[in-house]
Amino acid sequence: MGCMVSQLASKFAFFPPSPPTYQLKNRDDGKLTVVSTASPIPHPDDNSLDVLLVDTKHGNKIVAFYLKNPYARLTLLYSHGNAADLGQLYDLFVQLKVNLRVNLMGYDYSGYGASTGKPSESSTYADIEAIYECLETEYGVSQEDVILYGQSVGSGPTLHLAAKLPRLRGVVLHSGILSGLRVLCHVKFSFCFDIYKNINKIKKVKCPVLVIHGTEDDVVNWLHGNRLWKMASESYEPLWIKGGGHCNLELYPDYIRHLCKYIQEMENMTTEKRLKKIRQNLDSQSKSNACSACTCRGIKCCCSFKCKLPKCSDCCSCINFSLSINCPDCCCKPNCFKCCRLPKLTNCFGSSCCTICSRPSCCSLKCSLPCCYPNCGRPSCCMSCFCWQCLMGKHNGRNGKQRG
Repeated sequence: MGCMVSQLASKFAFFPPSPPTYQLKNRDDGKLTVVSTASPIPHPDDNSLDVLLVDTKHGNKIVAFYLKNPYARLTLLYSHGNAADLGQLYDLFVQLKVNLRVNLMGYDYSGYGASTGKPSESSTYADIEAIYECLETEYGVSQEDVILYGQSVGSGPTLHLAAKLPRLRGVVLHSGILSGLRVLCHVKFSFCFDIYKNINKIKKVKCPVLVIHGTEDDVVNWLHGNRLWKMASESYEPLWIKGGGHCNLELYPDYIRHLCKYIQEMENMTTEKRLKKIRQNLDSQSKSNACSACTCRGIKCCCSFKCKLPKCSDCCSCINFSLSINCPDCCCKPNCFKCCRLPKLTNCFGSSCCTICSRPSCCSLKCSLPCCYPNCGRPSCCMSCFCWQCLMGKHNGRNGKQRG
């Protein structure tokens, strides 16, 4: 039932232009060129545009435009919105390429433009994965130099890929959606048959996320963009275009101005800084989870200190019966047997505190119990010894008395 509803939702979600606004033709040199009635396409001899046919894992062939900028340091991978194809977007691509000083890769989803197949959520995921692989193999672009750009429905495949690439330079969500069902019904919960569950994927993105949304968007409410911005792990200063709708944000001066600012900051964010920040985040996560991973019989053994050892057996080994030991503060559990063993001195200060303990300075507090019976096998124990006679009260050494 869920699959049937999902397929039905897909039929309502995708509106490829019919007929397509462009056609592909082969040049004399074997390369592809574009013939379009929607917008002027460069002369066939213009080397600034590569027209590609890319195979996807679903068996479809999708069309992609790669616009080259000789001064570019970053590459923008653009996933367009609904009811549009590459023929309509070419002018915008040229403006972005020039004004943002980037290389730009745009593509048509399966079933859009001259791409084969039928549009669906899963096919758009396969489409963007194939395009990203093309960027890597054909143009040598690494993920550290890629900014993913998703407009409206395009925010779905954009966040799908972004959640899988931890070293991306950045992500732009233009009139993005929380999920397909939330656009139609304004529901507050996720259902198995929902499509483009961006609300779950945005949390997995590990790079700066710029959200652009119009305050008067009557197709995807501004609250979608606001929620995505708040849920992003690393949110960039958002752009809320006052009075902006769903399909006209590119006409506002603030749009290109804010994008330029974002791209410039992403250019200045070197790979070394990004990797350093990723390592810091991983270290902070491992430290916060360290003590929760160190437990003794289901109870945290180091609750007042940050445990540096990942396994319970390395940190302390607790026995299941009480020995009446005043365990120092290095181990807050009173039955801790391995961490605070038997010290050499009657005063638990100093580096030679414990004979067996791997942390020689673990006993930082003065022991409150007197030394045990001098004839005990461990006569210098400054806490209760482990002589069974002492434990059972047979020896009087604890009370200051000695027996022959």
